[in-house]
Amino acid sequence: MREKVRWGVLGVAKIATEKVIPAMQRGAWSEVVAIASRDGEKAYRAASELRIPKAYASYDELLEDPAVEAIYNPLPNHLHLKWSAKAALAGKHVLCEKPITMNVAECRELIQVRDRTGVKVGEAFMVRTHPQWLRAREMVRAGAIGRLRAIIGAFSYCNLDPQNIRNIVEFGGGGLMDIGCYPITSSRFLFEEEPSRVVSLVERDPTMGTDRLASAILQFPSGQAIFNCGTQHVPYQRMQILGTEGRIEIEIPFNAPPDRPCRIFIDNGAGVAGTGMRTEQFPVCDQYTIQGDEFSRAIRENTEVPVPLENALRNMAVIDALFRSAQTGNWETPE
Repeated sequence: MREKVRWGVLGVAKIATEKVIPAMQRGAWSEVVAIASRDGEKAYRAASELRIPKAYASYDELLEDPAVEAIYNPLPNHLHLKWSAKAALAGKHVLCEKPITMNVAECRELIQVRDRTGVKVGEAFMVRTHPQWLRAREMVRAGAIGRLRAIIGAFSYCNLDPQNIRNIVEFGGGGLMDIGCYPITSSRFLFEEEPSRVVSLVERDPTMGTDRLASAILQFPSGQAIFNCGTQHVPYQRMQILGTEGRIEIEIPFNAPPDRPCRIFIDNGAGVAGTGMRTEQFPVCDQYTIQGDEFSRAIRENTEVPVPLENALRNMAVIDALFRSAQTGNWETPE
């Protein structure tokens, strides 16, 4: 009988309390034993509602708990480096929400801390361990759609609240950081290459200053990826994977539902009306359960975590380059 990894959670963010914690509690490798908030009442309430044994009124108190082996960090983007680094220095493994940090320079700092402490630190891109994405990459590798040439993505929602954390520039808000990171990481995942140059067009909210509409092109050695992301228009998400002999469409690529099967569509190009299309359906699963268990298993078996910091750094480099391109109007090289 394996011993589950004992997790502590920094903060009571909605994604943590409503999605990640309940999912990890159902895991075979993960156990959530503590939660902390700067507001003690919030921590105690969350612990009670989620049946978590311990609650702390500060993040530091949780990090001092010797029973906690690993930390899940869902704090706002501008706090990712600070608290992930403090957790690592306290000897805890760290699974940090995306984007890993505010920029490449911060990510390099976190890599230095990880290397100095010897703990495992990874980025929480749950899509990289979901069965539908693993299957899509398997088919691309096998040549099921010929040679991969293009990826087309869209991801959007509507959030007009100036007080919402996603709409505060200094906290790392805006579309590229929040959701544009997904088509970037999934394109890199499928091409299994890094983009040599990128270009973007960004529209910012005149009051909040966040990027509310962004379009980007990523030039890979084998092809191109383009995507659009927005925070002030119709909620939508879809990914099209185009090869020389067929295509794959992922119906719900990023917010895969935990309560019903997921589907991908494979089209051999026999007709534009979809006459050559077939469907693959995946059994019900929770991508956050899988994410937590894969990270926990990496701890127990001393293997690489699903999205190591080196991968996170390369994703952050693309985001940085897209922001530079929006300012210069030129193609930029991820660095």
